[in-house]
Amino acid sequence: MYYDYYNVLYQYPYKQYPYRQYSPRQLELKDYGNNPFVINIRRATIENNNFRVALWTGTHLQLTLMSLNVGESIGLEQHPNTDQFIRIEDGYGLVQMGDTRTNLNFQHVVSSGSVILIPAGKWHNIINTGNRPLKLYSIYAPSEHPFGTIQKTKEGE
Repeated sequence: MYYDYYNVLYQYPYKQYPYRQYSPRQLELKDYGNNPFVINIRRATIENNNFRVALWTGTHLQLTLMSLNVGESIGLEQHPNTDQFIRIEDGYGLVQMGDTRTNLNFQHVVSSGSVILIPAGKWHNIINTGNRPLKLYSIYAPSEHPFGTIQKTKEGE
């Protein structure tokens, strides 16, 4: 028997979900870390309008949601002891990486569905080159930001 997983996962009416409180439209954007947690990550990422929100911080792993405005960048950074996984859910951007802050010799255009893997110690930046917010989520191992981090803007306001 054929089972339509797409309709069950993505188009099933919210009012019929037995665990409706986990709907991103009703999800409070806060850190749910060190507790079991399940979410539709695509919907949560697209609906997030904060620059950065730590959604789950564990002992060895952290999940953050990010939204970059048109022309905005994450900012050139390096995490000496943290590997990073980034998935673009919506929008277009440019990722830059390199061994030094002045030699970003790796550049690649990214868009919805792109995955970016950043080794610990690599300098990196992502710039929104599209005409709408760039929506992404990032997984850090180990955790990078303090538990409960919410930055409405890049400046942290």
